[in-house]
Amino acid sequence: MLDEMDQRLIAELRRDGRAALSELAERLGLSRATVRARMERLTARGEIAGFTVLTRSDVTAAPVRGLMMIGIEGRGGEKVMARLTGIPAVMAVHSTNGKWDLIAELATQTLLELDGVIHRIRNLEGVMTSETNLLLSTRKAVRL
Repeated sequence: MLDEMDQRLIAELRRDGRAALSELAERLGLSRATVRARMERLTARGEIAGFTVLTRSDVTAAPVRGLMMIGIEGRGGEKVMARLTGIPAVMAVHSTNGKWDLIAELATQTLLELDGVIHRIRNLEGVMTSETNLLLSTRKAVRL
């Protein structure tokens, strides 16, 4: 169970994953050793799954990005998720509630390539309906 300080630490790391321990300690009113110990504990427990760096080439290598909301037939969500993760243009797959069952983050080099990926996903067994929105800009990327 995360206490309030763990939640604050994670929020600070989401804001700036490269922040120095001393900077995090100052923001949270803790010692560096306490921040380090909490980070190690959160990582060991799996609360923090990892740290990533998003580089310019990550964005420019696949400049055409979109979010595809997907409606699944029946209980086929796990099978569809497994198939989606095997498609190189699919950067992430999220399960959700509401109108859509899944949201797939897509990234390609061209609109034509994106169109092909969308067509491929729509033809997967279990996919009933979908809606895709292009991402025009990103103000702040948070990687989990």
